[in-house]
Amino acid sequence: MTACPTAIDIPMFIRQISTGNALGAAKTIFDQNIFGGMCARVCPTETLCEQACVRNTAEERPVDIGRLQRYATDTAMDAGRQFYRRAEPTGKTVAVVGAGPAGLAAAHRLAVKGHQVVVFDAREKAGGLNEYGLAAYKAADDFAAREIAYILEIGGIEIRTGQKLGTDFALSDLTSKYDAVFLGLGLAGVNGLGIEGESLEGVEDAVEFIAGLRQADDLSTVSVGRRVVVLGGGMTAIDAAIQSKLLGAEEVTICYRRGKAEMNASEYEQELAASKGVFIRHWLKPKAILGTDGKVAGIELEGTAFSDGRLVGTGETGVIAADMILKAIGQKLSTDGIATLRMEAGRIVVDEEGRTSLPKVWAGGDCVAAGEDLTVTSVAQGRDAAESIHSALTVAARPAVAIA
Repeated sequence: MTACPTAIDIPMFIRQISTGNALGAAKTIFDQNIFGGMCARVCPTETLCEQACVRNTAEERPVDIGRLQRYATDTAMDAGRQFYRRAEPTGKTVAVVGAGPAGLAAAHRLAVKGHQVVVFDAREKAGGLNEYGLAAYKAADDFAAREIAYILEIGGIEIRTGQKLGTDFALSDLTSKYDAVFLGLGLAGVNGLGIEGESLEGVEDAVEFIAGLRQADDLSTVSVGRRVVVLGGGMTAIDAAIQSKLLGAEEVTICYRRGKAEMNASEYEQELAASKGVFIRHWLKPKAILGTDGKVAGIELEGTAFSDGRLVGTGETGVIAADMILKAIGQKLSTDGIATLRMEAGRIVVDEEGRTSLPKVWAGGDCVAAGEDLTVTSVAQGRDAAESIHSALTVAARPAVAIA
């Protein structure tokens, strides 16, 4: 429980499953994490709850918590079982910017409390990275959309897509019109390599590559190279590499500037990629992308090593032939429309309840300077911010008590 960012009562839901009460187990999960179904699919359980499982010591392997969670939540969703109903309307309205896990977790909790919620999102579909950024094999059968439909059945939540903060509306518009605002913006900006050849045809952002694949009606229309090099060491790099291989790439290589132990992708994810035929090469950083006739022909890499605690180039270089380069070197927060907020290291600063530096404005998820960039962390922050918003709105609605 303590290793789970949403603090699900794991012993309780396992006992409920063991007594044949899968629906009860699902409610135990959803009470803490309304995205329990997706988290069961994409959470690095092997480094969170399962790593903390006491059976690692007694039996040298943990209980399969992720698979049990998926069983319980799928049972409830497949049965169409809803566990929540809205409270009496409070008359309060809340604007949520971003229809990803943080934003929708906040919206659901606020709707349950009786508030009316309007969710704004720049893309044409709700879901954030669940819809656009996760490898298709992790969320097959349009699960992301089905989960969102399940969440929205509570009512009281309006989704407005194609609406971008800083372009279609301003933060001041929301604070003047709504009683509270939650920002679940995610990271829409893309980090650049800053090397020669980055603008060549065949160099793509890995997240956009995955998004294009997820939204394609016909996979034959998705372009993939014969020889693909993926730059990065996180789960996006792994996803992009595996998807490239599954799409028919003959050779896929992940190049990471540090060692295996420093990769953000879990050991399980790394082994999964290797099992699909992906090569993972460590201690290499991109030096230049090579091209012919305006298209990618290869990438020059330099060896790296730690010296006095710093990562430095060794001066040794080599070239890998490639016709496609996928950048998975991280994303950054776009500051469009949020320049008035206090920022730190490129993220929004919030307190322990998710409050920003502006009155009436809360934030959570990847856009804030707190926690890991995980779906489950975003859900926890959205949920907790919603509780804080509800508390603030409830206090504001109480009549003043006259003191004699």
